This record gives sequence, C-alpha cells and structure tokens, in this order.
Amino acid sequence: MQEMLKKYGYINLFPDRLDAIAFMQIELGKMLESGIFQKSDHDYLTARLILAREERIEKKKSTTNKK
Repeated sequence: MQEMLKKYGYINLFPDRLDAIAFMQIELGKMLESGIFQKSDHDYLTARLILAREERIEKKKSTTNKK
C-alpha cells in the first residue's frame, strides 16, 4: 500500500502504525474524490481490503499488549 501511494507522491512518515494506516485511508479517499481511482478499480478495492486488515491486526496487537 505504501509503495502504491509513493507512485502518486504520498510519503508516510508516521512512526505509529495505526496513525500510518489512518493516513493511508484518508489519502486513498482523497484519491478517489479527485478521480485518480474509481470505486470499482482493482487497485482501489485491494488497497481498502489491505488497510482494513492491517488496521484489525494492529488494533488486536494493541489490545493484546495491554493485557
């Protein structure tokens, strides 16, 4: 996902993984709004799925580490 965003000039410098995922979700939404992607584009759909999965994984890690 980060490599795809780099193609469009977006660089993620967030040290926190959840912040980075939130940034990528926002940027992906902006790319959709600006017409770079359509909702039916394979790359867009794949990116959404990857980000949703990564967010679940990171949230699960953070709740596990708190115990």
